[in-house]
Amino acid sequence: MIAVIDYDIGNLAAIANMLNRLGAPCVITADPALVEAADKIILPGNGAFDACVRGIRSSGLLDLLSHKVLVQRTPLLGICVGAQMLGHGSEEGKEPGLGWIDMQVRRFPRLPGLRVPHMGWCHVDKGPVPSALVQDLADDARFYFVHSYYLAPADPQAVMLSATYGIEFAAGVHQGNIAGVQFHPEKSHRFGKALLAQFAQGAI
Repeated sequence: MIAVIDYDIGNLAAIANMLNRLGAPCVITADPALVEAADKIILPGNGAFDACVRGIRSSGLLDLLSHKVLVQRTPLLGICVGAQMLGHGSEEGKEPGLGWIDMQVRRFPRLPGLRVPHMGWCHVDKGPVPSALVQDLADDARFYFVHSYYLAPADPQAVMLSATYGIEFAAGVHQGNIAGVQFHPEKSHRFGKALLAQFAQGAI
């Protein structure tokens, strides 16, 4: 069972709907008992970094999530700001991140003709180290993005997917049982469905 963490942030129904179409058992929950029983966890996020960090802390689930992910090694997928929170912090705010991946979150630079936020469909390339989560992803894979800040892991080997918008940036990261994607797989049609299917089937 996949627990989609509910901490009053984001459109969780779209994620659950995609998982339901895949036949993957899931529950949108803030119930510690259901989170404890979960085989996999999805950490969504939408809006401002600090608001999401404060939301997950005030949910009362952070200690349990840390134990599940860091001790029990339960697979976790962060989506959008849920992925950004996996690092140490963001240039968007002042709150510290979860620190589960050695990573910072940077703002897109001001470049001529570059509109921020980056919004829309963007092609992605696989990173330097093959990740089982995306190993079968089509070469023409593209995903839907809405963001002004991007993932910047300290270790290039942690880059699972990269994309280019003025600069090349990490569109997805993967380290052990933890993965995060900057885009919205639940809005990315067949490519997002394929990625969530790999996660549901135990790719990490």
